[in-house]
Amino acid sequence: MAAAKGGWLACELLRFFYSLFFPGLIVCGILCVCLFIVLWMIRLLLQKKKKSVSSKNGKNQMVIAFFHPYCNAGGGGERVLWCALRALQKKYPEAVYVVYTGDINVSGQQILEGAFRRFNIRLVHPVQFVFLKKRYLVEDSRYPHFTLLGQSLGSIFLGWEALMQCVPDVYIDSMGYAFTLPLFKYVGGCRVGSYVHYPTISTDMLSVVKNQNVGFNNAAFITKNAFLSKAKLIYYHLFAFIYGLVGSCSDTVMVNSSWTLNHILSLWKVGNCTNVVYPPCDVQTFLDIPLHEEEMTQEHLLVSVGQFRPEKNHPLQIRAFAKLLSKKVVESPPSLKLVLIGGCRNKDDELRVNQLRRLSEELGIQEDVEFKINIPFDELKKYLSKATIGLHTMWNEHFGIGIVECMAAGTIILAHNSGGPKLDIVVPHDGQITGFLAETEEGYAETMAHILSLSAEKRLQIRNSARASKCMHKKQIGGAEAVVQ
Repeated sequence: MAAAKGGWLACELLRFFYSLFFPGLIVCGILCVCLFIVLWMIRLLLQKKKKSVSSKNGKNQMVIAFFHPYCNAGGGGERVLWCALRALQKKYPEAVYVVYTGDINVSGQQILEGAFRRFNIRLVHPVQFVFLKKRYLVEDSRYPHFTLLGQSLGSIFLGWEALMQCVPDVYIDSMGYAFTLPLFKYVGGCRVGSYVHYPTISTDMLSVVKNQNVGFNNAAFITKNAFLSKAKLIYYHLFAFIYGLVGSCSDTVMVNSSWTLNHILSLWKVGNCTNVVYPPCDVQTFLDIPLHEEEMTQEHLLVSVGQFRPEKNHPLQIRAFAKLLSKKVVESPPSLKLVLIGGCRNKDDELRVNQLRRLSEELGIQEDVEFKINIPFDELKKYLSKATIGLHTMWNEHFGIGIVECMAAGTIILAHNSGGPKLDIVVPHDGQITGFLAETEEGYAETMAHILSLSAEKRLQIRNSARASKCMHKKQIGGAEAVVQ
């Protein structure tokens, strides 16, 4: 009797939940089918809308598009963009090349002139620019909380704006907006590729949150609260899972270093189509600078090259430099000067520069620190040719084009003991030291003091070893060709 009653109760409960959830499941299923149909129709319309440009011989031309909303900035990512375009134009001169950009306040010609002025790169064929008005959707300042998610969702809408204006045959994300890949592949019907400078999220970032360490992407108030740390860790794991799904849509993946490769293989799981393609470094221009034994000088230059972004950690450079100045070893001549060279993309970057200026004033070293913003390539070359030490302080720097250029120019590099510099760049060459690594403020100050205490002959030996190692790594962007073929 009891068994019969229990069976009846189980049936009633099953019937209740069925009546409660089944209509919802049907509605969700219908909505999914409708969404699929709508997206498929949009794809068909876009394919019809696509107007292939005819070449002189009457054949349709392939359209290759790069998604690079900040193409007029002066960072390493932009150097990759222009070198990739130049390499593809040489191999496929008949194709049409398009750059999606949010730099609406300048003309296409001004963008190209800026690329030549900053990187000494001139394209051999014309390129078309599609100007996007909704770039504000990917600004980090717009999302004070859930920044990764906000920027990623914003990139989808920005990508939609791009797709509505031009439907390419080949789409290459060259700036790290992986969430645009499925949009162009499944809605636009494009072949898609990506060049990854830095994973949007990495296992290292997960470790920082898990261990409750303070960082530029992990505020102190979160690290002090166990519940908030757990919640953020769950959020990061979910985001990493979705990031892996969208990234796996790529037909070809190029990464800029061994460090980036390890993270992308772990997250995207597309090892069969992933390759390391080191960023193009204009080492030959710097290798042409003659290396001589140091002459007696009244001033040692310490130079930093990198965009003024929070992850570059310029405050560490200034504090370490202030600590260096306070050491007795540098009280006597020659004097020291720290020159911070970098690009400013927007008002947020300009605000960071002003904050760095104030930090220099607070530490009483403003007379010994200079800022050089968006300087031409020739001026950069001049500073590197005169510098004694090149500083780089980003934790887990993905590669470090500025580091390579410093070493090729004969500047003794001091970089962070992590990421690409540790794995790929500041490594021994033929058993000889090519540079130095540090982690803490005190470590940087001590290592700078050590470098300055070396004899001119010993510094020349390190400079020659560093330059020789860069001669062995003169690699150019060529992997982009794989997605076209």
